[in-house]
Amino acid sequence: MPPEQDKISRDASSTTVPFYNDPKKRSILFQIATLLMVGLLAFYLISNTLTNLDKQSIATGLGFLQKESAFEIGESPIPYSAADTYGRALVVGFLNTLIVSFIGIIITIILGTLIGIARLSSNWLISKLAAVYIEVFQDIPVLLQLFFWYAFFYNILPSPRQALNPIMGVFLSNRGLVFTVPEAHSVHKYMAIALVVAGVVIYFLRRWSRQRQARTGQSFPVFRVSLALVIGLPLLTWAVGGAPTAMNVPALKGFNFVGGTNISPEFTALLLGLILYTAAYVAEVVRAGIQSVSKGQTEAAMSLGLKPGLVLNLVILPQALRVIIPPLTSQMLNLTKNSSLAVAIGYPDFVSVAGTTINQTGQAIEGVALMMVVYLTLSLLTSAFMNWYNKKTALVER
Repeated sequence: MPPEQDKISRDASSTTVPFYNDPKKRSILFQIATLLMVGLLAFYLISNTLTNLDKQSIATGLGFLQKESAFEIGESPIPYSAADTYGRALVVGFLNTLIVSFIGIIITIILGTLIGIARLSSNWLISKLAAVYIEVFQDIPVLLQLFFWYAFFYNILPSPRQALNPIMGVFLSNRGLVFTVPEAHSVHKYMAIALVVAGVVIYFLRRWSRQRQARTGQSFPVFRVSLALVIGLPLLTWAVGGAPTAMNVPALKGFNFVGGTNISPEFTALLLGLILYTAAYVAEVVRAGIQSVSKGQTEAAMSLGLKPGLVLNLVILPQALRVIIPPLTSQMLNLTKNSSLAVAIGYPDFVSVAGTTINQTGQAIEGVALMMVVYLTLSLLTSAFMNWYNKKTALVER
């Protein structure tokens, strides 16, 4: 390099770029300024709120959680009475929300998948019925559907004395669904443990089967073995534990049934409304995912002699999942958040219990903040799990 050019390049490299012309330093400055502004705004809002609450002699903090709640909750998966604390009452509401959301998501995915597949059926009647279902339940607001099912149970179904008895030991009335269950016995706990053990064994069995098939090309009857484990292991535990057969049969006493297990109209109406509404959207997600798979994949599988059921399970759905999972996650989150509408039909979910707590304690800010934290936590956990599953099913580039 000539001496003149070398000198010019050294002079250029030694020149200091002004701070305001450096994109990296400027972006850091803007971020710090934005963070300071947000922090100052939050400080102002919090301090102003605390000052106003203090002027009005309104208590702040979460100390109210240790006080006696003094109100009953109609449905509780754990022991609860009016003498318990507000904290325990909120735990009951949280568990009720968790139960209806979990059951609703499982049934919604199953029902939505079946309807989405039916929508693409070559049978004209099945396809049109699925289309009608999707259009009807998508176009009616979920709150109106909850009101409809609530009114159906209380105004159309008969009283307990004239309860419908479609199956022996099962009664349906305006007080809910009552059915026979086994009498409480210590062996039931061990049967539940055996079921969990069977699930763990099935998980590792599936992994071993895939590795074996990839290595040798030989398949293993995973489904039949899994079914045998799920049924056989708890059944074996029941037999070893004395094979108790006593049943808790519901009986009509007075104006209601005593014994058995009762599923309330509020819970059933909420579950039905959420499932039927969300399943209509899940069905469209499944339909779009299936249609995203090239028809050549189906034709190639059929040319190998695979039956339509195997083509769907082994070829189409595994590829469609990569398209289905992201929008399916949104529908799962919508179902969980829509469960807060339970307050409209009297089901004691977290919003309902928190609302009663706010009315009695007057601590609205803390109560609303707890609601936000609970639904935010449920949504983040659901998103984290679905994102993990989405990465697991994604195509891996080689």
